[in-house]
Amino acid sequence: MAAVGVVLSASAVLGTQTMAQAQGTASTGRYQPEMVQALAASLGVSEQDAVDRLDRQDAQQAELAGLRKSGISDDGAFFDASGDLIVNAEEASDVARIEKAGLTARVPARGQAALDKIKAELDAAASTRVPSGVVAWSVDLAADKVTVKVNDDRGAAAKAFLAKAAEHGSAVRIVRGQEKLAPQAAIYPGSKMTINNTSGWCSVGYGARDQAGNQYLVTAGHCVSDLPTLRYDGTAFAKGVKTRFALGTRSVDMGIASVYSGHSITTSVGTWGQSSPIAVKGSSRAASGAALCKSGATTGWTCGTVGSYNVTVTYKDQNGGPDTVVSGLATSSVCTEGGDSGGAYISGNQAQGMTSGGPIGQQCSGVNSRGSSYFQPLDDTLRYYGLTLNTN
Repeated sequence: MAAVGVVLSASAVLGTQTMAQAQGTASTGRYQPEMVQALAASLGVSEQDAVDRLDRQDAQQAELAGLRKSGISDDGAFFDASGDLIVNAEEASDVARIEKAGLTARVPARGQAALDKIKAELDAAASTRVPSGVVAWSVDLAADKVTVKVNDDRGAAAKAFLAKAAEHGSAVRIVRGQEKLAPQAAIYPGSKMTINNTSGWCSVGYGARDQAGNQYLVTAGHCVSDLPTLRYDGTAFAKGVKTRFALGTRSVDMGIASVYSGHSITTSVGTWGQSSPIAVKGSSRAASGAALCKSGATTGWTCGTVGSYNVTVTYKDQNGGPDTVVSGLATSSVCTEGGDSGGAYISGNQAQGMTSGGPIGQQCSGVNSRGSSYFQPLDDTLRYYGLTLNTN
């Protein structure tokens, strides 16, 4: 991992300093028009189609939530490419109730619970020996398999890991020729927010509070791995206090920093000149396949869709240090680069998480960029640290 530093995204206000982007609040219907425009451009559809997709996915997830309250025990759900929510029924008898609610049901060969068990076994296999060359493994609900992505299978640890994966037969899919991954922090001079007066940066995630009202910045754990002082335009505004990331160990990429009195993180996500900021209304987790956008200090405002949850990756250290296995991430088709780490992901008006990492050398070119990235889910982070998201 490169030396980690932090750059503040346009979603933070420190003291009386002014944000580079206007704090507009104009909105149309349930979604701000700029969010709709960016999403439509990313998906290659009309703005009305983008609104319809957001409305439809919200309605379908609400229907599923109602079914769960009524006693249906589904075995996972995901959005397909057309925007339909597919629900894994645990029993054939549940199919009719699911379809009566207007959702699509299937009885999978395995389902989320079985796939999560296989994924947990692979996590355990990597807990004592990092399988360098195996870049990620995750549950793919749509394929009803665990997918293992491989860059180099020549090492002994990688071979042992893949042998363990092969024990599960057709339940595991091996995908070779993948790019190596690394935590996305970059080293550049003149960063807007630095770590301990160094020149590297990350991107700000979300503001949250504990039961006593103390304010925290929620970010990627590797951005505050040494519990540093965080600075914006040379002024210290926060201090890292907790992280679950440590180079070369089994890690989770979540961390928090205590925000100093007089400073704050806004409750709107900056879009880097693409629009007025997007108001944050909550942190309900979007289903796999849902529309998603990200704000980051390096690549700005980029959009795509949610991939899988509960993903484990192996991050390659770019300074020659040990590789690090990171669990609990989510994938997306949102393009990111080094320095975007910690940046805010949002779906509609619901905060989703913070950039963790992505392919080494990936290059993005604006909202319509195609790529991939991994993010730390926000709801898991808030739950772990006992925090409440600050909302607009």
